[in-house]
Amino acid sequence: MKKVRVEDAVGMTLCHDLTEMRDGFKGAAYKRGHVIAAEDIPHMLDIGKRTVFVWEENAGEIHEEDTARRMSAMAPVNGAHYTAPSEGKVLLLADAPGMLRVDTELLKAINSIGDLTISTLPDHYPVKPGMRLASMRIVPLVTKEAQIIEAEALCQGKKLLNLLPYTPLKAGIIITGSEIYHGRIQDKFEAIARKKLAAYPGEVLGAAICDDDLDMLVNAAEDFLKQGADFLIFSGGMSVDPDDLTPAAIRKLGCEIVSHGVPSQPGNMTLVAYLGEIPVLGVPGAAISLPTTIFDVVLPQIYTGLKFTKNDLIRLGDGGLCQLCGACHFPNCTFGRY
Repeated sequence: MKKVRVEDAVGMTLCHDLTEMRDGFKGAAYKRGHVIAAEDIPHMLDIGKRTVFVWEENAGEIHEEDTARRMSAMAPVNGAHYTAPSEGKVLLLADAPGMLRVDTELLKAINSIGDLTISTLPDHYPVKPGMRLASMRIVPLVTKEAQIIEAEALCQGKKLLNLLPYTPLKAGIIITGSEIYHGRIQDKFEAIARKKLAAYPGEVLGAAICDDDLDMLVNAAEDFLKQGADFLIFSGGMSVDPDDLTPAAIRKLGCEIVSHGVPSQPGNMTLVAYLGEIPVLGVPGAAISLPTTIFDVVLPQIYTGLKFTKNDLIRLGDGGLCQLCGACHFPNCTFGRY
């Protein structure tokens, strides 16, 4: 584009809106793409426009709104939609619940291309319908088309953004503790677990309270599996004390343990395992006394069906320390980023 005096712009094409303010009105007096006529000149001068930006022939440039449209087209997302360009940017809005995944390396590469900017919610973020997931725009009014072409090439065969839907699971809860089993104290975990799981599709098959007995724990889990459970949650007996049998029961059940212990607090002693494709969690006692622990962090990914790796759990260390705020704002906080 080039800047010219309005008197010299007759026959040229505007590459931006010209805004007019009068009698409480604010809007576009002339829209982008308008071909300037001689009779437009007095009006343009009246609204304070002495110069305008017009398109140059063969300049290889692209307007911010056209760039924003092409940026959204190179990153389609099921379960979400892009708005029309406004003030040069498009927004990605969620239509369905799920977990947002961001290819952070690809995002970094695109944001390294000159004028292009894409901002997103963090990778692994739990999403509700209506939430803003991403914003895309260029910094100047126009940019070289070569920049968006480069970004489009980077996105070929890749997904910059993905909204993974939650899948229904049938959960079985196994609670360990002789003091609960023999009625000396009342269990508090079942109600807490049911409340957290209610945010996801599926059902809770029930809760089995077990004594500190290895076979009883394994039998309770197997009973839930016979009922069709595809998610097992163990609570209690998760520390390293010799009489804490829950990790041993999970091993005896035949599970592959990804990690017993994660670099995160609260929930340091969390155990993540799989029995084939069935996720198995060992949840430490902090879930009873605190509103948010790693239990809350891992649930969204479990309900997408995406398996945890050891590396996923190691990455919990960066942002793994809860600030124990007076009023919990999770997930709108630093806790649980990976």
